[in-house]
Amino acid sequence: MNLSNIFQVKKQISFLVIFACLLGSCRNSKTLQKKDVSATVDKDKITIGFSIDTLAIERWRRDLDVFLATAKSVGADVIVQNAGNEVSVQIRQIQYLIDKNVDVLIVLPKKSDSLTDVLKIAKAKKIPVISYDRLTRNADIDLYMTVDSAKVGEEMATEILKRRPYGTLYCLYGPLDDYNMILIKEAVEKTLLGSQLRIGEIFYTDNWNYDLAYKRMKQLLSDRQFPNAIICGNDAVANSIIQAINESKYSEQIIIAGQDADIVNCQHIVTGKQTVTIYKPITELSKQTAYAAVRLAKGTAAKDLEDVNAVIFNGSSEVPSILLEPIPVTKDNIDEIIIESGFHTREEVYRK
Repeated sequence: MNLSNIFQVKKQISFLVIFACLLGSCRNSKTLQKKDVSATVDKDKITIGFSIDTLAIERWRRDLDVFLATAKSVGADVIVQNAGNEVSVQIRQIQYLIDKNVDVLIVLPKKSDSLTDVLKIAKAKKIPVISYDRLTRNADIDLYMTVDSAKVGEEMATEILKRRPYGTLYCLYGPLDDYNMILIKEAVEKTLLGSQLRIGEIFYTDNWNYDLAYKRMKQLLSDRQFPNAIICGNDAVANSIIQAINESKYSEQIIIAGQDADIVNCQHIVTGKQTVTIYKPITELSKQTAYAAVRLAKGTAAKDLEDVNAVIFNGSSEVPSILLEPIPVTKDNIDEIIIESGFHTREEVYRK
């Protein structure tokens, strides 16, 4: 019997003691009961491998901080690999985590369909795989953990229609290889059906290079193409768009929607530069993912997790999924959703 097989046997005979732990819920999302494994101190600690495409985005740094703290609280070790926005690097780093014999693998893919072959190796070694936030397509994965991206697109379009039911909408998304952008785009277009708001521009910001979004917006404005509203792939894209509009000295208000509730964009909302951001309960998502990772490592099948509320086809198989609800944040509810939840402080949001 080789070392890998011995390790698998030791995992299977690990003594499981599971206590119920109640996680806090965010507004409009259900209260979820979690299985607390922190009371179990096994001779062999669970090791989680986390492959993330980049840490250059505020959102991912926040996700990872919460995940690491939660994993530590339940006695799990985490090996983090940051691919720096490079697909080839991410594949090599996932192979490294597989070679380290991690007990469970979490991937936030740079490109949704780029990990098919390397994840075959993980599955051959019986390592459970969780796709985090972005759906990993055409690969054998056990669980998909995310905030409902289709709902994000629906909420963006709905909030815009409340304020601009007719006119021209520009959509400056993130990269096309981020599958969440496809889901958001489809939801936006579905929500606009039958309205008098037409889409006049669709642009994909390759590699989440915000300078590209800024340059495209500058070009449109220089051509005297002024939209009534803009949907942005995330809040960082929205920052680039707001900068371009400010430099154009265009005086009419443009309704701008983003997502992630980044601190700068929350400041934009209270000053009127941005209309809405979609708050995604990433603290809850990160915590749930840490708990789920430990449970999968200890032998629980993904389909048996209590909080699975969807099954999504990823091009390879039907994947048990946990989808959390996003919440639109405007000037009217920013105190309740962002400040009272502790996501950002009042001093940060209302910075003079």
